[in-house]
This record gives sequence, C-alpha cells and structure tokens, in this order.
Amino acid sequence: MKRPKLKKASKRMTCHKRYKIQKKIREHHRKLRKEAKKQGRKKPKRKDPGVPNSAPFKEALLREAELRKQRLEELKQQQKLDRQKEHEKRRKLESDISAQPADGEAGKNKAKSGKQNPKKVHCQELKKVLAASDVVLEVLDARDPLGCRCPQVEEAIVRSHQKRLILVLNKSDLVPKENLESWLNYLNQELPTVVFRASTNLKDKGKIPEAKKKAAAFKSTVCIGKDGLWKLLEDFQKTQGKAIQVGVVGFPNVGKSSIVNSLKQEQVCNVGVSMGLTRIMQAVPLDKHMTVIDSPSLIVSPLNSPAALALRTPASIETVKHMEAADAILAQTDTRQVVLRYTVPDYKTSLEFLTALAQRRGLHQKGGSPNVEGAARLLWAEWTGASFGYYCQTPTSWVTPPYFNESTVADMKTDLNLEELEKHNARSIQAIRGPRLASSVLFQSTGMTNGVLEESEVSEPSAKRKRKERVEEESMDSDQESADGRGNEELSDRPPVEEKEVLPEESTADKESTGSVILDKATEDDDAYDFSTDYV
Repeated sequence: MKRPKLKKASKRMTCHKRYKIQKKIREHHRKLRKEAKKQGRKKPKRKDPGVPNSAPFKEALLREAELRKQRLEELKQQQKLDRQKEHEKRRKLESDISAQPADGEAGKNKAKSGKQNPKKVHCQELKKVLAASDVVLEVLDARDPLGCRCPQVEEAIVRSHQKRLILVLNKSDLVPKENLESWLNYLNQELPTVVFRASTNLKDKGKIPEAKKKAAAFKSTVCIGKDGLWKLLEDFQKTQGKAIQVGVVGFPNVGKSSIVNSLKQEQVCNVGVSMGLTRIMQAVPLDKHMTVIDSPSLIVSPLNSPAALALRTPASIETVKHMEAADAILAQTDTRQVVLRYTVPDYKTSLEFLTALAQRRGLHQKGGSPNVEGAARLLWAEWTGASFGYYCQTPTSWVTPPYFNESTVADMKTDLNLEELEKHNARSIQAIRGPRLASSVLFQSTGMTNGVLEESEVSEPSAKRKRKERVEEESMDSDQESADGRGNEELSDRPPVEEKEVLPEESTADKESTGSVILDKATEDDDAYDFSTDYV
C-alpha cells in the first residue's frame, strides 16, 4: 500500500503580519543608514582593474602612473606646507598688532604698514583730480542738491582763480518738475547748472568685439542733458584754444561714473548700487581735445548732521549703523507722506515704524518676531539708492556762501555760453517725466555737507578694523589662497547670529527616554521580529 503524500506547510501569511514585517524591515534599514551617516562611512570605491597584460607598453604606462602619483603626493605636501606658513603669518600679524604700542612708536608702525587708510587714498586721488582739471563738474543729486554740495571743494576751486565750476543736477527724473525748475533757478544765481539724467542702458566696452564696436549703436533712451553739457564744454574748449581736462567730483551715489559713461557712450567706468565703487581716478578721453577724469567719492566729515552722515557715508570704506541711519532719515521726513508711501499704520517713534515695515515686507526672525535691523537696512538702501523718489524744498532766501562774491560768480560764468545752456535745460525739463508731487516724500535738507580734503583730518580706523584689513591684504597677496580664508571673510561680512539659551543635557536625555518608552510600548504590543529568520 502506497504511503499517502503529505501536504507541505503553507508559507502564506496574513496581510497584517506581512505588512508589519515589511514595516519593521524598512525601519531597520533606516536605522542602519542613520548610523552609517553618523559614522561617516562612504561607499567603497571600485578597485582599479589595472593595465591588462596584453596591453602594449604596459611597463611604460605603469611607470607614468607611478610618477603621476608621486607628483600628486608632492603637490599635496607643498600645499599643506604653504597653508601652515600662511596660518603662521596671520597669527604673527595679529600678535604684532595686538602688541602695538600706544603713543611713541605708533607713528613708526603706521609708516611701516603697507596698506594706507582708504579715506586718505580718496583724499589723495581727489587732490590729483582737482589739480589736473580745467573744468570741475560737481555732481548733485536732484533730490537733495544743497546737501550734495561740499563747501571745502568749492572753496578750493575758487582759490585757484583759473578753473571753472559747473553744477550737474543728476537723477532729475526722481523729483517733480516744479521742484526741479525751482532748484535750477536757485542754483543758476551762483553757478552754471546743467539738468542731467545719466544713462543706464550702456554697452560694456570689454564685451564688444573690436570689429563690431564701430557698427554697434549707442542704445540709450533715458540719457537727458548730454547735448547741453557737451556743447557747454566744447564751447569752453574753443575759447581756451587748447585741450582741456574735465574733473568729475561729488559725494557717493550721486552718479559721477554714470555721467562719464554717458558722455563717452560706453561703459568705461564701474557703476552699481553699492556706494563708493570708484577707488582711484580714471582718465577717459572723449575726443582729441577733451578728457574726463572720474574721481572717488568725497569723504564726509564726522561733524555733519546725522541725516547727512546717513545719506552720504560710503559703505565701502565705513561701517554703517543702519538703526541710527534710519532714525536720522525718519526725523527729517514728513510722517504722513511716509505712512502713505510705505502703506503702514501711523507711528510715533522710529521703532514702531520699523516694526510695522518689517511685518509689511515679511522680514521675520526665528520665532516670528519682526526683524527691525533688516527693516532699517532696507530703508537705508532705498533712500541711498537710485530709484526712490523724495525731494527737498528750495530755501526761501538766497544766501551766498562766504567764499563767493559778485566777482567770483562773474568769473565762473566767463567763457561759457549760458544762453545755449538755458535752452538745453528747458528742453531737458520738457523731456523728463518726473513723478507726481503726491507720490514723492518731502525731505528737510540739512544744508551743505562738509567734506574732508586734507589727509591730516582723516581719523584712523579702530584696531579691530586695522587687523581685518591687514589680514585680508596678506591673504590676497599670497599665491596659495586657502578655502578657509575665503570662508572667514564671508562669515565676517554676515550679521551676527542670535544666540539661543541652551538647556541642560537632561532635556535631550528626557526626549530620548520618552522616545524609547514609546518604542518599548510599541514593541510590547506587536509581535517580536527576528532578522535572522527568513520569512519570505
């Protein structure tokens, strides 16, 4: 009698158990990946199969590979030694600066330092421009023309008795037409004034090939006042009977380099939103008989009003305190117009306005609190930029500066065709489409802004800023610039991160313990799973 066949045990299981096993397998793999990530293990690289025996010139190939490997090792060692030398040099510099004496030997160490104070460099370059120029264009921001005038520069030009001073009202499209006409009439009583709107749609000289440079047309639909200024300078050159040099001076962000680019019809000078881009003088020939000299910005004297310091301080060479700058700007403006311009509720203090502005613009810190510092930085950037519309009223009475008199005013206007200039100014005002009076913000000007021309009047930077500048200079001079140095510079420019209160280690331990309790409960409820058993 045949033995009956026994059925094998079925491997089928309930879906509930199968899904539970799959879930636990996924959790196990996730846990392994986390541990591997913490330990920093990487996937093993594939082993180089090497050169096969049948390959021709096998020995030569292996010898070249060995030499290449040795060269790479030597290069790595050399880079390591260079980095060590660089770090030692930086530590030595920092120790020397910290051990610098206070009184007697400070002048000697200052003379030994290779890098000069950037403010003194600006003063030196400005003196060179004033000495080499036959005509000086003082560029004024049409939004605050009186606040952009520097009495020290004007007095130095008047004392020369041979130079001509011309005022250029740039950014004329940011103020209402009525206000522009009143300022033009006011300034024409002292000096010849040109209404100007510099061009921004220029072709870069470095990107245009030489073959196409002549054929490329100058595309600028917004340059206004160029013909009048060019005609005025050309007539003056003809009366002099020799080649002339035209210097362009002014405070930061008034548009000096943009005016030079507009006259040249090419982007020959660097322009941008940031203040103080021009560091040295730059001579740009316009034709055979005329050369324009671009100059760095004027240095603002620390004795000026807070509003003048906030609007005229070059951020490239000085640290700007945005909260103080925002307070000074808001103190000189009309509260009602500011509320309408920024669409914020009425405020009594500048802190209330900055808080409302931060909420309006979505500037928040960690935790949801409004970023007041970011709102102050935004306000300062808008008021010193090239697109925000505000204006100042002209003074009720004309007050002549002490260095001006009737003979001086007459001398400044000799050899200049003022009738032709007046016609060009009238055309420029008609061509400009200024903003409406209701959409602009009224700003109370604080008068002329005093500048610094003498190097002796420049204040020395703090020891901390000196150390930072010295370290940056040494790092740029070295041939091997490590990535650590770049990271340090980027971190130094960032705003400081707010420190949070760190709780004791018990809090993290409590979290871990609670998590483990929950997992223990879950494992008690579910069936135990053994990874050594194959359930498939």
